[in-house]
Amino acid sequence: MYYSKKNVEPTPEEQTAIWTCSNDSCSCWMRNDFSFDTEPLCPICKSEMSQGTKLLPVLKS
Repeated sequence: MYYSKKNVEPTPEEQTAIWTCSNDSCSCWMRNDFSFDTEPLCPICKSEMSQGTKLLPVLKS
């Protein structure tokens, strides 16, 4: 029997606009495209969120 690993192409990544929680004890973040509010609140701890960027995989549409 012969097992081989398939050559998997690396997932393309790009700098993506995100919202990050301003609370230091909370690690929540979300993509800017998935937010319905202009200035969302953290869905976990209800703190304010600030804008930033993160290197994330490209989502296919």
